[in-house]
Amino acid sequence: MISRLTGTADGRHALQDRMSALISLAVAAAVALTGIAAYLITHLAVFSQLDSELIEVASTTSAGISDPETLDGLNVDALVAANVTLTVIRSDNRVSSLPGSQMQLVISPHEIAIARTQMGLSARTGLAQQLEDGIPVDDIPYRIIAVPLTSGTSHYALVIGRSLASSDQSLRILAISLLTFGIAAVVVAGVVGRTLARSGLRPILLLSDAVRRVSETEQLEPIALGGMNELTDLTRSFNNMMDSLASSREQQSRLIADASHELRTPLTSLRTNVELLIADDREGMLPPGARREILTDVAGQLGEFTTLVGDLVHLSREDTIRPSPEPIDLRDVVVSALERAKRRGPGLNFEVSLHPFYMVGEADSLERAVTNLLDNAIKFSPPGGTIRVSLERDRLRVSDDGPGIAEEDLPHIFERFYRSDKSRTTPGSGLGLSIVAHTVKAHGGWVRAENTFGAGAEFIVRLPGSSESPEASVAERQLIAE
Repeated sequence: MISRLTGTADGRHALQDRMSALISLAVAAAVALTGIAAYLITHLAVFSQLDSELIEVASTTSAGISDPETLDGLNVDALVAANVTLTVIRSDNRVSSLPGSQMQLVISPHEIAIARTQMGLSARTGLAQQLEDGIPVDDIPYRIIAVPLTSGTSHYALVIGRSLASSDQSLRILAISLLTFGIAAVVVAGVVGRTLARSGLRPILLLSDAVRRVSETEQLEPIALGGMNELTDLTRSFNNMMDSLASSREQQSRLIADASHELRTPLTSLRTNVELLIADDREGMLPPGARREILTDVAGQLGEFTTLVGDLVHLSREDTIRPSPEPIDLRDVVVSALERAKRRGPGLNFEVSLHPFYMVGEADSLERAVTNLLDNAIKFSPPGGTIRVSLERDRLRVSDDGPGIAEEDLPHIFERFYRSDKSRTTPGSGLGLSIVAHTVKAHGGWVRAENTFGAGAEFIVRLPGSSESPEASVAERQLIAE
């Protein structure tokens, strides 16, 4: 028991963990994509802005150079203020730099191509060498721009570079910030996801607990409604199932209790009679003719016992009525039941009025229900009495000339094993009318009992169907269509 409960709890935590992990992964993916996109866009924006500034400085500086070889006319202070390093390269690869400069740009074929073609410009990330006493001591990343420069018949390229230290630092800070906030967002998403998973799974966990409780304790208890609409509907369906199971269990318990009570009486009587017969066989204690009376009584009790068992079997079936594809003429069912009833009540009169009525149903079950109504009428009809049976549209009526039904008994006569004070001395199992109600309800109809004006009881059965034959309806539709 403990291991099974632990496994169930582990399964719950595993489901919560999976949902939390999925939410965290989704947030992590979204944060990662957003962070990468933000970093790339910022990177492009920074370098685009840097290139624009360097191009502007190059254009302004090139206009002030009078001699590219000696770099006369340059405003060195302006270059220092702009934080740029300048180099001029001639088309024959000769490089001119500012005197006393501590930085020297590393020239690439891109700048040489600009000097030779005098077309366009180049922008790239390269290196600048830091000089001490004219000797390179360190390489520093630079953003390098080259623009064409012409002086007389000579072609040059003006190459300007700016250190990427500040830009890289800004991008590094941005990357660290995005990574830090992204990790924080994932952690928060994990916590929120676990909370949401626990809250979202709560109705399912309640259902799981309820199912486990039913399997372990057999207590059919409903659970509280809650959660989203879909889960609320699921919970409501589960509660309806629990109600149905509880009702079915209660009915079964009541049936078993009532059946045991009803079976005890004939069994006790049978045992008593059998014991008398055994005692008579040993001692000859019974007077002449008593043995025959006891055997006759035993035969009658066995007949009642057989009827009671058959009724119990019929009521205990939970089969769903499966209508046949062909319609049933209820008149045939009633006629068949009347033939059987007339053999059981030879001294009674039957007034029968049957009109066509077609329905879909189970003929055997309906015949048994109608037979039970007729048997009930025969049981309470006086000698020479009249039993009236009429079928008109969707109403079947069975009435008799008996004493009628007491008002206090009317609400209970369709209950299982219910027998009024008048019927306790009459044969029967107390299940006949219950079978009628069960069968009629299974066919989508209803049955009620009432007293007729003057004397006698009347049972009214309503069943869904039509007074018009399906074959006639098809013929009429075909005739109209033609």
